Amino acid sequence: MTLTKLILALCCLTIFSAKAQQTISAKIIDSTKHEPIPFVTISIDDKTGTISNDKGEFNLTINRPISTSDSLYISCMGYEQKTFAIQNFTESTITLNAKNIDLSEVFITNKNYTLDEILDKVKEGLKINYDFGYAKRKLFYRESYYTQMLKTDVKIEKTTIPEFNQAFVDSIITSVPKNTDQHTEVLGELYGQVKASQPQKMEILKASRLYDKQTEITLENYEKRFNEIIRKHVKRDSYFKIKSGWFGTKEEIDSTFFGDNQEQKETAEFIEKKKEQEAKRQENFLKWKKSTAHNLENANFLNEDSDLNFIKKSRRYEFEMLDFVYFNNEFVYTISFKPKRSADFEGTLYINTQDFAIVRVDYKNVKPLRKFGLLGISMKEYLKEGTIIFQKNAKDKYTLKYADETNGQQVGIKRPLKIIEKNKNVKGRRKQNELAADIHFIVRNIDKKELIIFESTPISETEFNDFTEVADVIPTYLPAYDPEFWKGYNIIEPNTAIKNFKIIETSN
Repeated sequence: MTLTKLILALCCLTIFSAKAQQTISAKIIDSTKHEPIPFVTISIDDKTGTISNDKGEFNLTINRPISTSDSLYISCMGYEQKTFAIQNFTESTITLNAKNIDLSEVFITNKNYTLDEILDKVKEGLKINYDFGYAKRKLFYRESYYTQMLKTDVKIEKTTIPEFNQAFVDSIITSVPKNTDQHTEVLGELYGQVKASQPQKMEILKASRLYDKQTEITLENYEKRFNEIIRKHVKRDSYFKIKSGWFGTKEEIDSTFFGDNQEQKETAEFIEKKKEQEAKRQENFLKWKKSTAHNLENANFLNEDSDLNFIKKSRRYEFEMLDFVYFNNEFVYTISFKPKRSADFEGTLYINTQDFAIVRVDYKNVKPLRKFGLLGISMKEYLKEGTIIFQKNAKDKYTLKYADETNGQQVGIKRPLKIIEKNKNVKGRRKQNELAADIHFIVRNIDKKELIIFESTPISETEFNDFTEVADVIPTYLPAYDPEFWKGYNIIEPNTAIKNFKIIETSN
């Protein structure tokens, strides 16, 4: 081969490779309101694709040569579908028009059912409309955890320990991070029955963890931070016993938050259990993420143990017919629900007018789901909201397409605190000085989970049993958001918090 021919061949290969992978990014907005449209389905030739995030943004990578016949479909409930030729796609913003519904079209093949009749048919179809069999699901799972310290008050009532004064305590409080967040992302394939509590197998293709190791709010980090501060400021030959019954640690300085006897034992067991849980999450990443992804997959009205009971316990809710919308080329009832008596949620159901399957539900709690308060420690689950979207698979049954769930907790600690100084070289009672204070901490945690299933392929039980799970992928640690990490992969476009994540270097 001559040099000219070799150069020509390499140029052709480069051009072919460039066209063999194409990335499409855009934002989808309402043509009238000019507001982002979340959860829009973006698909290639109406088969595979992704979904837009809550800001209407999406990023779709096509890993094959693009032909002139390839089309990009943009579809969303209540909007007219749009189609683009992929080869000529250059849009950065896509506008969708609301679709007007002609009610005469709806009732051509469907009688005018009452609201109660529709709900009865929904219940009848729960076992036949949805696929609970074995399947391989190619998925992307993201979990974001946000922590915000709302109150960190420590008021000293009395102190005879020179180092432990109000200024010193305030400096400790200031050093504790007030806001932290961390994000875990997993691309993989989940094998098993699409049903709660059924064993699953998983192959993780790629994963990342985006967080700051130094400011991660864990028991071990607080122990480490506290003991570093004590060692730095206390130079005398003493050790300290700290009583609050909250949490504990024991170091050379003997800084322990334990009470006495049974309280000490129970608190110690609690601390060790928390440490073990944190260690397991780090060490057994595959098992942990397989479980969380499968739990989110089943966190819906099909699961008898779910809090989302607005179908199976419909008598607790008040329903109202709102409208009709167009979704995946079919008409859909839009029905709102809210608590009638002691129920917890309000939201909107989208029900197919032909088979009465729920194809989407948006929900949000209307009151705290759980409350707890004892001995100055309180906990309140104040938030649970989300969106669930189903689509049909190759067996013409509905399977999960997308799930988004946000949970919020608020934990408060309001207790007296006592620090007792002792000296190891003094015989007898050894009690020398003490500090008495009141502490009042309030922390808010928000856990946001997202799951998109790109493909759900039915498999046999034999295929499931023959698949061998190998736990050989651990998440890549990212100290800052890196847009190159997921380049070439289809994921849910990250939100602003993830894109802006960056560890801020601080000096000790």
